[in-house]
Amino acid sequence: MKPVLDIIASIPSFSGLSSEQLKAVRDIVIEKEFGRGELIFSDGDDAKGFYVVSEGQVKIYKMSFDGKEQILHIFGPGEPFGEVPVFSGKSFPANAQAISKSLVLFFPRKDFVELITENPSMALNMLAVLSMRLRQFTVQIENLSLKEVPGRLATYLVWLADEQGTKTSVTLTISKGQLASLLGTIPETLSRIFAKMAGDNLIDVSGRCINLIDREGLENLAEYGKQTDI
Repeated sequence: MKPVLDIIASIPSFSGLSSEQLKAVRDIVIEKEFGRGELIFSDGDDAKGFYVVSEGQVKIYKMSFDGKEQILHIFGPGEPFGEVPVFSGKSFPANAQAISKSLVLFFPRKDFVELITENPSMALNMLAVLSMRLRQFTVQIENLSLKEVPGRLATYLVWLADEQGTKTSVTLTISKGQLASLLGTIPETLSRIFAKMAGDNLIDVSGRCINLIDREGLENLAEYGKQTDI
């Protein structure tokens, strides 16, 4: 397991801190383990602190009145979550659940605010991270509201290829059921779209490994909702 201090040092919010400052952050951290499917916090819980994934994966999601789950984010090692309500002094606006057996680092609000007061640069770093998170969320809302499901999937595959640094292939890090929820659809519809994309020679699917045969076609589908050279 990666040392906690190394995990903290790799978090963008803490970049540029001295070794002494990093140790001060480490001193307030509480390590917590969660089993697969275990809730970390629920919608409406008091935000007594925020979290960083150390090992495993965590999903942030909302439930509709009819019981439908909408995944908002999925976070992996080194990524923080639950920060905004901590600073606003409000409750968590969504649920957080471990997708797999996970180890997370908990940063108590009171102790962390004291650290920020002593280290203003830390607050600026966190503001930059939150601004990036807001931009990503805005893009997600745009995709869900303005694009059909094939366009959402194409957008996700192109983004994931860039994120994984492969350009022409991706490995899904979540189940297709979770991906369907993230894209605002159902597994059956997602399976049909995967099959249609494969039939159109845009992708080749082998389990969780997906080759992007026609990346340009996927980019057009992501932007225009269809394959075009406009």
